[in-house]
Amino acid sequence: MTTPLLACLLLIPTVACHAGDDDSRWYRGNTHTHTLWSDGDAPPEHAVKWYVDNDYDFLVLSDHNVMQEGERWFAITPDGRLTAAKTEALEADFGTDWVETRTTEEATEMRLRTLSELKRQFEKDGDFLLIPGEEVTDRFRLAEIHINAINVTETIDPQKGDSVEATIQNNLDAISEQGRRLGRPVLAHLNHPNFRGSLGVENLANMKGERFFEVYNGHRSVDNEGASAKHSTEALWDLALTRRLRDGAGDGELLFGLATDDAHDHYENDAVSVPGRGWIMVRSNSLQADAIVEAMKRGDFYASSGVTLEDIVFADDTMTITIKAEPDVTYTTEFIGIMRSDDPETTQPRVLASTTANPAVHRFTGDELYVRARVVSDRPHPKPYAEGDFEQAWVQPVTVQDRP
Repeated sequence: MTTPLLACLLLIPTVACHAGDDDSRWYRGNTHTHTLWSDGDAPPEHAVKWYVDNDYDFLVLSDHNVMQEGERWFAITPDGRLTAAKTEALEADFGTDWVETRTTEEATEMRLRTLSELKRQFEKDGDFLLIPGEEVTDRFRLAEIHINAINVTETIDPQKGDSVEATIQNNLDAISEQGRRLGRPVLAHLNHPNFRGSLGVENLANMKGERFFEVYNGHRSVDNEGASAKHSTEALWDLALTRRLRDGAGDGELLFGLATDDAHDHYENDAVSVPGRGWIMVRSNSLQADAIVEAMKRGDFYASSGVTLEDIVFADDTMTITIKAEPDVTYTTEFIGIMRSDDPETTQPRVLASTTANPAVHRFTGDELYVRARVVSDRPHPKPYAEGDFEQAWVQPVTVQDRP
């Protein structure tokens, strides 16, 4: 991957850059994956191996309300989630000594490997990293509230609340509190807001303390496109950004979008939720958990379902996006936002400019409330979330101020 010449500070309310570190580069990772520790269909080592074999740099195993620690045995059954064929495949991949089984009066069981064991098996300094995580899974009445906690070391119980908004905030606060208490950078991202029509614009707009959500989730039941929900997840992003930045909702700060797999189905190429549909690319000077999280908190990452970017630069009143183009593929870059001078009662976020040039360059007028970018290719996704799904990338928003 191309080492960037510049790295940009995206949290401050102006476009600004600083000289990049020669060691900084893009790292590819997925922050939402499930295994037999919760409702996935694969032992954790099988899931991790796929990401290692497919050139990911880091992975978060985000099982529901549990971390991969302690002794856990799983029954081997002919028609269950763990079959004899799967354990035999593990022996072929990792050796007969790796698979530990026992027979009780009820069943033959296999011990699930812990995160510490997986780290010893798979991690290589500067090459692959397992970041600890959990999907804190809660609800208020019919609303599903799932939040991924990244770089935590202790399981966080669902915090509950007396409303959807309170339930979200109580869980965000619990995740942040663990980071403060343990003195480590942690990150929380709100998952699949359209799942079962659970969340809306105000829920994203009013988040405090953390400001990350999934704009693209590869699970086919989450309704990214807004077929049943009121808005698509991209429309939610723009409307929530407008509420946060123009009306001061939540912290009044930017909202950043992730793409994830939410993989549960690890043995099929075309199923409800398979690995390889969505990921993030993080620009960091090292492949360490703290560094990855800190870079994400700066907004120095983009989301992708297949498009790779060489560089993203904000300088000289411009946003410049350089695409790592594939032969015979056309890329359309859309710069999306809203203007401060727009009528707040009637104007919606929109495409401010569109280009097929590479690099794609947008010059700020100074009147933009925010600008983000979406790069859409004309190459179909090899593992589509939905029919007609094309490879894309989503660049994080920045706010812009007039310059004298």
